[in-house]
Amino acid sequence: MTSRFAVLTVRAAGKQSLAAARQAGGGRSRWDGALPARTLLVEWPDGQDAPAGYWISNPPAITPVTDLVRWAKMCRRVEHDYRELKHGLGLDHFEGRTWRGWHHHVTLVTAAQAFLTLRRLDPKAHTPA
Repeated sequence: MTSRFAVLTVRAAGKQSLAAARQAGGGRSRWDGALPARTLLVEWPDGQDAPAGYWISNPPAITPVTDLVRWAKMCRRVEHDYRELKHGLGLDHFEGRTWRGWHHHVTLVTAAQAFLTLRRLDPKAHTPA
């Protein structure tokens, strides 16, 4: 999977951005009216007519583009792991009524997820054809 990426410096607009900038500036007396600069990462896959993804964040200006792309793509890994926890390992199957029971259930599901992750990352693990 390959894509082209562009990194732009932007200033967000809107009432929420304006209110957040005012609050961070300490009210009207210290706020100069400029909204804070943010980094916009745009993904444009090869052969497509339009960009496929946008991410806006506030990392330092010296952050390498490879790090920005890796962090943006990490969302898919987290979503996949959550789906695996929920559907494959039964995270959403708990129907008990006690804190202790829920805690045991979540602990065992998390341990199973850790085991599967380590197994998946082990280069010597046998994988079925």
